[in-house]
This record gives sequence, C-alpha cells and structure tokens, in this order.
Amino acid sequence: MNLNLNREQSLRAIDAVVKKTMEMDLPWDWPCGVAYYGVARACEATGRQEYLDLLKEHVDRLIALGLPHWTVNTCAMGHCLLSLFQATDDDQYLQIASQKIDYLSNHALRFGDHVLQHTVSVNNDFPEQAWADTLFMAAYFMLRYGALTKDKALVNDALHQYYKHIEYLQDKATGLWYHGYNNIRKDHMSGFFWARANAWAAYTMAQVKHVLPEPYLYPPFMDIDCSVRDQLTGLKKLQTEDGLWRTVLDDPESYEELSASCGIAAAMILNENPLHAAYVQRAFPAILENISADGRVLNVSGGTAVMNDLDGYRRISCTWTQGWGQGLALAFLAAACQETEE
Repeated sequence: MNLNLNREQSLRAIDAVVKKTMEMDLPWDWPCGVAYYGVARACEATGRQEYLDLLKEHVDRLIALGLPHWTVNTCAMGHCLLSLFQATDDDQYLQIASQKIDYLSNHALRFGDHVLQHTVSVNNDFPEQAWADTLFMAAYFMLRYGALTKDKALVNDALHQYYKHIEYLQDKATGLWYHGYNNIRKDHMSGFFWARANAWAAYTMAQVKHVLPEPYLYPPFMDIDCSVRDQLTGLKKLQTEDGLWRTVLDDPESYEELSASCGIAAAMILNENPLHAAYVQRAFPAILENISADGRVLNVSGGTAVMNDLDGYRRISCTWTQGWGQGLALAFLAAACQETEE
C-alpha cells in the first residue's frame, strides 16, 4: 500500500499512548485485553524493550492477584499472553492462555451450529446472541493460538466462528455489519450499523491472512476475504470529511468515534488494498489530533450493549479514557509504523 505517513509522528504517538495506558488501573477483563493487545503490537512494531518490560510487569501483577472466571470478554487477555510467550518463551503465559482455549472449546455457551454466544459475565446475559465483539475477544485469539500451536481443529473452529458471524451479522447489500444477532428471535435486535462492531469485524478479518500460514487452503478463508473486501468498500463511503467514522455509521447526527475509526483504518492497512490508501491517509492526521499530549485517546465511546434505539447509541458517553480506545489506537499506529518501516 503506497502511504505517505510520518513515521516519527507515529512513534511519538505510540510512546505517549503506551505510557498512559500502562498508568491505567485496568483489571483482568476485555478493556485491559484490548489495551494490552495494543501495547503488544507497539512492542512488535517498534522493538522497544521498555514496552515489553512494562507489559510483563503489569500482566505478572494481575496473574499474582488471581485469575477471574472465564467469559468471552475475559478471554481478550489471551492476546497479550500469547505475545508475552512469543517474546519471552515463558511457558506460564501459554499455560494460562491454554486454560482460556479449554473454556472456549469445551465450556463456553454456544448455540445453533456451534456458534459462540457473547458472554460478559458468568451469567447467561444474552441468550443465543452473536455479537461482533466476539471475533476480537475469542475467535481471533483462538486463531492465533491455533496457528502458534499448529492445532488444526482449533484453527477450523476459529474460522467457523468468523464464517457464522459473517452469516449472522453482515448486511450483504451494504457490506456493513450489525452490532448483534438474536438467534431466538432471528433478528438483529435494534438493527444499527454500530461503528465499533464494524471495527472488531474488519480488523480481525484483515488479520487472518497475516496470522494463518497458507490461509487459502482453508475454505472459510475465501468467505472471510470477500467479507472484509465488501465491508471496507462500504465503510470507505461513510468516512466523514474529517477522516473519521461516526458511532452509528450511516447516521449523520451521531458523533465521530475514535476507537472505531482506529480499528477501521488499521483494517484498511492490513487488508492491503491500494484503493484504500487515500482513506487511511485522510484518517491518519484526524486520529493524531485526537490523541492528547499525555497519551489519552479522546472521543472514545463507553462500553455499549446492543442498544434499544438510535438515541441509545447517540447518548453513549465519549468523555473518558478507555482501554479499548488506547488499544485500538495502538493497533492503528503500529500498523502505520510498520507500513512506513525504513
């Protein structure tokens, strides 16, 4: 992809965001999982040992405090465990990741054709619901673990989750993704194209060909590749003049939201379609403008369930610094940095 991005700006922003992220008191759950995924990506993109040391220190502290009950959302921490294992060869990180894999493979709630139900607690909060969030928290993690350990059955299960979430959540006419699907009612509930759901989907689908050796030998990959192609084609049309995306993508009254914008722009880089370079180019300065000098990613929407109506999405606060905003910004900046490697 022919991009003209300022590498030094990327590196400065990464440094500020990593340091702010590691000052946040994030417990073992999905906000921390996404944040620390971003820090791990920053380690890989920059080679900065201090980032790895900070990540290891904080994860070791959380391990010493005790592990939580597993849910789809708490499995998001598996990403940084895999990265730490790959960087340090310390088996304790792989062993904890393997506990999460055992939960997802053998104990997590599923419905229909072996589809993971999205879970945020040990309760059955959302019976037979598929959320786009599950792709990042669980399926992408399963794929990374399966590729690392050469567990073909796990790789196939991960790809099956992608395949079924595409079937349930992607609108074929626009390429966009709904936030959730209710298998009991056979509908998309309120039926909005929520931007962060599209970021979870686009980013994780774009990563498949980078994680999985010879992905073309797996039939579901063809669906994944076409799905993200059509999704990014739909998303490029909804980029605002400022270079960002709105929290409800096709609603002109919704605010521009940074975590989704970072995830979508990162997906465009990773998917490597040269026709999308102009959209990444436009997003780059807009994202940098929304990172404060002390490393806070601004205008990130709060945790968002599948809301009942449009006003519910419009009114979600975007005031606070959030782990997922920090992590997705780092995922974008890392991808931008690697795209402009000297």
